[in-house]
Amino acid sequence: MNVLIAGGDGFVGRNVCAELVNRGHTVTSLSRSPDAEVLPDTVELVSGDITDYDSIDAAFEGKDAAVNLTALPPLHQPRPGTFHDTVCIGGVMNAVHAAQKHDVSRYIEMSSLGANPYSPIAYWRTQGLGDLVAQYSDLDWVILRPSFIFGKGSETFAFIKQYTTPYVTFLPDGGDQPSFQPIWVEDVAQIVADAIEQDRHVRQVYDLGGPEVLTFGEVTRMLYHAAGESVRIIPVPMQLVELALSAAEPLQTIPFGIDQARALEMTNTTDHNDIKAFGLDKSNLMRVETYLSTTSTNSNREQNHG
Repeated sequence: MNVLIAGGDGFVGRNVCAELVNRGHTVTSLSRSPDAEVLPDTVELVSGDITDYDSIDAAFEGKDAAVNLTALPPLHQPRPGTFHDTVCIGGVMNAVHAAQKHDVSRYIEMSSLGANPYSPIAYWRTQGLGDLVAQYSDLDWVILRPSFIFGKGSETFAFIKQYTTPYVTFLPDGGDQPSFQPIWVEDVAQIVADAIEQDRHVRQVYDLGGPEVLTFGEVTRMLYHAAGESVRIIPVPMQLVELALSAAEPLQTIPFGIDQARALEMTNTTDHNDIKAFGLDKSNLMRVETYLSTTSTNSNREQNHG
């Protein structure tokens, strides 16, 4: 199949592209500033902005399937001039329109667990509205809603490293909310490829989670432990965090706001995990601690051989 991946050189996209190439598909990556270094050599690169229809329209011509992976990260405030609405709603409208115009036979929308048009948090609210755009289209769509995706290049891992410190760190309510059901990016890439290839997934919405439920504090401890460092987490009342962020929010140099703090309170786990629809169960899936242990061991080996 000839497959277009919008956001193909991003964290999830580069893994999806590699999986599809390994399965023998012809793959094109669409992004604003294509990065060939993170993709297999056979992937064609196309420049375009999902929020600008005219810039992406031609990329859909001749494609059998299209995957939309574009979104703004939920744990950082959008940069000035960028908005969740224009990407997660407007971007989906553009992708769906182009796919319909060019008779793309399969359309995969990468949403997120918790997507809901009535959510008080902009990221999940606009994801929910974007999902409706795909669902009301005439396409053979599949909507995937994973929990926090982890792996090399994970936005959540980067966020933790940016906003916490080893030995002693502060987290809203101590990071004790059961916020995540982390799923490995390579497991997600396999699911995306199956959704493209298998007709039985058409017009289905899948909630996807990993093999365990972890709190934000637990993931923080795991990251530092894998790096050979300890960390003690000091709880900060959420009311105090929101008060401080309300005062700081007008300062656009601060990439963390009230919406992002509230996202850390949100329980992001599945009521029913749909990984079984893809022939998977918990025993098949990568666990965060196993992944971190493996990558830490490989990193130490590379340093020793260096």
